Amino acid sequence: MTHFRNVAIAGFMVLAVLLSVWVPAASAADKRDQTWLELKGEFFDDTAILDGSDFLSIKAPTRADDAAIVPVEFSVKPGRKVERVVLFVDENPVPMAADITFGPASPTASFSTRLRVNSYSYIRAVAQTQDGKLHMTKTYVKASGGCSAPANKDLAAAKAALGKMKLRLFPQSGTASAIQSGARQAQIMIRHPNSSGFQMDQVTMLYIPAHFVDFIEVRQGDQLVMKLEGGISLSENPNLRFHYTSTGKGEITVKATDNEDGEFKRSWPTTGS
Repeated sequence: MTHFRNVAIAGFMVLAVLLSVWVPAASAADKRDQTWLELKGEFFDDTAILDGSDFLSIKAPTRADDAAIVPVEFSVKPGRKVERVVLFVDENPVPMAADITFGPASPTASFSTRLRVNSYSYIRAVAQTQDGKLHMTKTYVKASGGCSAPANKDLAAAKAALGKMKLRLFPQSGTASAIQSGARQAQIMIRHPNSSGFQMDQVTMLYIPAHFVDFIEVRQGDQLVMKLEGGISLSENPNLRFHYTSTGKGEITVKATDNEDGEFKRSWPTTGS
């Protein structure tokens, strides 16, 4: 009996140790998701959001070198069609970073961009498939101060270059089917301070008013590749790398606007940038 009691006590002690380790970890995980539970209802009401990790992935550095320019890459497994992706940075002052809709000239919803991360946070991608269902994938990033970090250039220089764009076209690569379908990669870079409203002018010590790109549209000829509704979580000088279906003729046209009614537009032939 004494032996049984000792074994039982030892068993309870092991269980207590395991619980002492597991409970705080579980609580921390629950706390990380608490903000999202509030955001989900605001953006998607009571619509079910399924686990999309079997065909979606999102990559970002676990610990960012620069919280104001965090590279984020979103990928869709070949063969799955995604029509819309909404990017969130849970703990940012304005969590919705980008709402992207993909058009008929987009062979895949895979893309990459750069975001501001204000504090340790999940970055999430909620994707809508052709059947209207929502699927989510996420990654946790350790970074802080991204929304209040001073701009890399002075405001005068930033305003002088405001709205200038550069397009980079990448050589055709990938599987034989991708090459045959005309799928290509491109990168659009827009000069814009994308001021968050949380940054301070180092000379006047006053907050710089929010001034950011709120819309980007990309077309291949007359066909829509993608359109993006953005906000302060996009980094300074917004940068998007995406796929488009090349027709071998015509132009790629990019239109953008900002929250101060700025309008920017430029076109490039598909044979070069």
